Amino acid sequence: MSGIYIHIPFCRQACNYCNFHFSVSLQHKKAMVAAIVQEITSRLNFIPSKKIATVYIGGGTPSLLLADELSQIITAVYQQFDVAADAEITLEANPDDINDASLQTWLHLGINRLSVGLQSFNENELKWMNRAHNATQSIESIAAIKRAGFQQFSVDLIYGSPLQTDEDLIRNFNIIAAEKIPHISCYALTVEPGTLLNQQIAKQKMSNVDADKQAAQFELLLQLMKNAGYEQYEISNFCLPGHRSKHNSSYWQGKPYWGFGPSAHSFNGENIRRWNVANNSIYIKSIENNIVAFEEEILTKDQQFNEYVMTALRTIEGINTTIIKEKFGGDYLSLLSKNIEKYTTNELLVINDDCVVVTAKGKFLVDGIASNLFV
Repeated sequence: MSGIYIHIPFCRQACNYCNFHFSVSLQHKKAMVAAIVQEITSRLNFIPSKKIATVYIGGGTPSLLLADELSQIITAVYQQFDVAADAEITLEANPDDINDASLQTWLHLGINRLSVGLQSFNENELKWMNRAHNATQSIESIAAIKRAGFQQFSVDLIYGSPLQTDEDLIRNFNIIAAEKIPHISCYALTVEPGTLLNQQIAKQKMSNVDADKQAAQFELLLQLMKNAGYEQYEISNFCLPGHRSKHNSSYWQGKPYWGFGPSAHSFNGENIRRWNVANNSIYIKSIENNIVAFEEEILTKDQQFNEYVMTALRTIEGINTTIIKEKFGGDYLSLLSKNIEKYTTNELLVINDDCVVVTAKGKFLVDGIASNLFV
């Protein structure tokens, strides 16, 4: 079955590190919702199967949408697709949008999983990131989510910022562990081109990130997670037993997915990737003219191999050599076997039966290792 990703490109304010497509102006929110609904109802020929296992409403900050706006989008999905009875329906939400009323509204709309952008429980760090919420709202949002009865929810946690000490990181984690939050996505703070953070560092108004510090904090996180019973099923994702994200897992498994909204990506599960224009005005106008403004890439066999290596190596299951041989052929398997030798020798990779898995020692270096295995 396929998945659906819907991009809601609005935020209350801009976080200094974010390079996702968004706007802080809500002026065209109504028109954007109408355009997304129209795209959902008209763009139905990219993936043959209409059976849907997961729906992920991300952004941006989709929790900014009114109940009626969310309802329009979700209704369109159910009208046009065969959504499984046990489908995972996720909404990204910020703590300042979470309260008893909003949670009951989302449950009523069929949303059964939340992904909450906490980032930190440290007040100074949240201000430094220019987050719209404070630490108190973060803690209160977790209590409200539990009170509402959500069994599946995730929180985001950022590590490695210039302000964050090891003690801050441990305190952040201890709060999460004490609350038995079922899923955690942990990301090293990265300095992306075009972001406010990048500009401030370039002007020496802020300290740059320290790669050695980030590596050390990542190792600390791994130990904390292990001690608390969390499974690291993907490099940046941890969960208590039975709480993996079905939607994110489908990306790593190479399953097909639809992308609706500006900047949203789609993949047919084989060799075609599409991405919508990352411009709100152009997106809305094109949809109003019955056109979806997107670019398309047809992946070569080499590119498909490279993508499989990149995504699979990040997971707990690793690269399956049987899949390599069956899908790509013996030449690709021979090249992979040759390229991994130096990484098995220095204990960054290990071979378990027919799978190549990154070791604890190699986890922080996984993206670099994967790129060196590319053809």
